[in-house]
Amino acid sequence: MWYDKLVRPLFFQLEPEKAHYAAMGLLEQAWRVPGARGTLAGLFEPEPTPELAVELLGLRFAHPVGLAAGFDKDARWLAPLGALGFSFVEVGTVTPRPQPGNPKPRLFRLPADQALINRLGFNNQGAEAAAKRLAQYRASGRRAPSGMAAPRLIIGGNIGKNKDTSNEQAVEDYRKALRALHGAVDYFVVNVSSPNTPGLRELQDREPLTRLLEALHRDNAEMPQPKPILLKIAPDLTDHQLDDIAALVTETRTAGLVCTNTTLSRDGLRSPSATVKAAGAGGLSGDPLRHRSTEVIAYLRARVGPALPIIGVGGIRTAEHVREKMAAGANLVQVYTGFVYEGPAMVRQIVRGLSLKA
Repeated sequence: MWYDKLVRPLFFQLEPEKAHYAAMGLLEQAWRVPGARGTLAGLFEPEPTPELAVELLGLRFAHPVGLAAGFDKDARWLAPLGALGFSFVEVGTVTPRPQPGNPKPRLFRLPADQALINRLGFNNQGAEAAAKRLAQYRASGRRAPSGMAAPRLIIGGNIGKNKDTSNEQAVEDYRKALRALHGAVDYFVVNVSSPNTPGLRELQDREPLTRLLEALHRDNAEMPQPKPILLKIAPDLTDHQLDDIAALVTETRTAGLVCTNTTLSRDGLRSPSATVKAAGAGGLSGDPLRHRSTEVIAYLRARVGPALPIIGVGGIRTAEHVREKMAAGANLVQVYTGFVYEGPAMVRQIVRGLSLKA
């Protein structure tokens, strides 16, 4: 309630991208104050819930709720995000070379829909910079305020291609990003589904996607400790395209799916049309995506069988939304837009709601 009444209105007076960095800057400063760490943990970390732990991808997740890629693009805020209770954080999307992303403004709120439209365009400082920060985070270790070891934060690496790399050369970009991050993350997600890099979604077609995944699996197999590689897909695929995805991940032995990225659809929005038009092109996330992402999860679960891991993303704000995704076939879930609207107590509230019905 305090977030809804006091904090969110203040941050929502700022342009969305500025508000994002301002909020995370304050959280990071608080985390650096030794006495404040215990306060953060007391306010936001969920109570231990062993019954909600998930064994997946050869990893143990403290509970099913993680943070989706796009929020911490450069692995800058892992420690404070862990203090907010996430069991895993997916950094990125990371490209081999740094790039500024698309021109600003490029992030827009639709409060009437509890939604965002973004056309950020893989703005990030590059794979080497992210790998360095990840190594520093690993080396520092994370301790609970009491001195007891906190649950290990699982870290995913979401990788993509640079905007000026052609689709014909895209495989090399993904390979470079994978190699740069390989020793620093627990799993990888191949992002071919962002709508904000021109032509990127063409890589979801069967032939180029097969080449891409096979190349990454070969590189991964040559590493001392191979990591699970998952594929993130768009919600706007047809049933025929989803059938191809299901067959392809089975044939290439891809470790799992992340369903879904943002949507290009604007159907059913409650926000004024002028507001939506002013936001322009970009991917829509939040409440309007929830039903479609759940449909995609259920459709693919029916085709890939019960064993393939699926991470559900899209419109999650409450424990009931998590149960909806898991009933459709998701093993884990990720949040982003819901976190912007619900605030730092979100994970604790969701985990508490899940534990009451576990």
